[in-house]
Amino acid sequence: MKKVTSVFTISVAIAVAFIIWGVVAPTNLDEVTTTIQSFITNELGWFYLLASTGFLIFSIYLIFSPYGKIKLGKPDEKPEYNFLTWFAFLFTAGMGIGLVFWGVAEPIYHFFDPPTTEPESNLAAGEAMRYSFFHWGLHPWAIYSVVALALAYFNFRKDSPGVMSAVLNPLLGDRTNGGLGTAINVLVVFATIFGVATSLGFGAAQITAGLSYLMPSLQTMNGTLLQLLVILIVTVLFMISAQTGLNKGIRILSKFNVYLAIILMLFVLFFGPTSYIMGVFTQGVGSYLQNLAGMSFSLDVYNPSTHWVEGWTIFYWAWWISWAPFVGAFIARVSKGRTIREFVIGVLAVPAVFGAFWFSVFGGTAIHLQREGTADIMSMMNDLGMEVALFAVLEQFPLGIILSIIAVFLIASFFVTSADSATVVLGMQTTNGELDPPNSVKFVWGLIISATAAVLLSSEQGLGALQTASIIAAFPFTIIMIMMIFSLMKSLRAEKPTLASEKERIRQERYELKQERQKFKQEKVEFKKEKNEFKKKD
Repeated sequence: MKKVTSVFTISVAIAVAFIIWGVVAPTNLDEVTTTIQSFITNELGWFYLLASTGFLIFSIYLIFSPYGKIKLGKPDEKPEYNFLTWFAFLFTAGMGIGLVFWGVAEPIYHFFDPPTTEPESNLAAGEAMRYSFFHWGLHPWAIYSVVALALAYFNFRKDSPGVMSAVLNPLLGDRTNGGLGTAINVLVVFATIFGVATSLGFGAAQITAGLSYLMPSLQTMNGTLLQLLVILIVTVLFMISAQTGLNKGIRILSKFNVYLAIILMLFVLFFGPTSYIMGVFTQGVGSYLQNLAGMSFSLDVYNPSTHWVEGWTIFYWAWWISWAPFVGAFIARVSKGRTIREFVIGVLAVPAVFGAFWFSVFGGTAIHLQREGTADIMSMMNDLGMEVALFAVLEQFPLGIILSIIAVFLIASFFVTSADSATVVLGMQTTNGELDPPNSVKFVWGLIISATAAVLLSSEQGLGALQTASIIAAFPFTIIMIMMIFSLMKSLRAEKPTLASEKERIRQERYELKQERQKFKQEKVEFKKEKNEFKKKD
């Protein structure tokens, strides 16, 4: 491992110390992290809301700004991956495993416990879908786009190392090459570890629930032990995938995930309440866009006893921010050659629309089943955990067992690709931006991610510990993201002369092309005259 930097050594040492802390003194770990998390959510929730909305506004600004024409790479470079492969990468790295976990659970939860309306009412159903769209829509993808864009711009256009500290060089200067830069990269590594561990913990819990649902005999086993066994098996699988590289393992599995997810979604759409689902999607999108501004700045300031925003919106914004170093670095890695405008539109619009449709299909179907009395999804979630929600819905369809088996495979596949992608990103951050990190480095990070997920999942809080860790890890990285925006804008403004010369070059080329066309038309007329004269002579 000759290519590793001090970031690798320091990060591994601290990560191992955290894992040992969780094994030796889990109660103390719970108490400390819960105290920190409570302070952040209660006292600094407004900061997460303002920052996340600011990231969205900034992303939209870039689409319409003159900087949208700038390429993430050299002017003549073409995209490395076609649109289908690119979107597959975005989907599987960005939130695939989370969509499968929360696609049914979140709308049902909001239906029974809405933020402002009467539970189980018509308004609660609409609000449940609107907030599901909100939590998985434009805001999270704007968070990802800020990090990914900054990394891709400096890495591919400015030839800077693909590490977070290099993005801040225009703002902090040479200090990013010293201790400050190392501290920034170490912090990024930890945000990534906790963000990915949170998703892997959710995935392990849902795989376990699915297996127990399909094989009731497993319900007699210790739930935590079964979850740890699932983490162990999937760790072996993603470690094997990680050794094959980006263009083999992750690329193949990403496409497989998208195809399998679409097949499952279409089956539920056409064999479920199709008209109702399409109505949920149509009305939900309109309601989401209409109420976007209000939801973006909404806090429980006038009704602090509910803690609804802290438990849902602030958790989600923190989760997305803690995921941003991982997802952002991965998206940057596969986005070389695209313009800023093309990049931001692709990252914001396509996944957000797909996510809204996913929630309409699965969440809408769940609410329909609940309201019609066909299935009591909420009771099943209360008895067996929220991770069984998807399987409770699939059970109501023809071939329900087969659908549940497909769902388990889909979750496991997302688990593999997410962890596999994370090892690549962590490898890049700890080898000074090496685009293809050594397998030995990826192997170490794979073990650390899985161990962190296992420690948090086996704690007294269980899934709550995963949420706590992500909220804590996100706070310092939010500040780094704000600095990244200022650094990126400083560098983009310096490109104004380049943009002006590029615009002049295009204008000149158009003028020359126009002259060529006129010349061609004149030659065509002269040729026609000569042809007519030749015919007359004949």
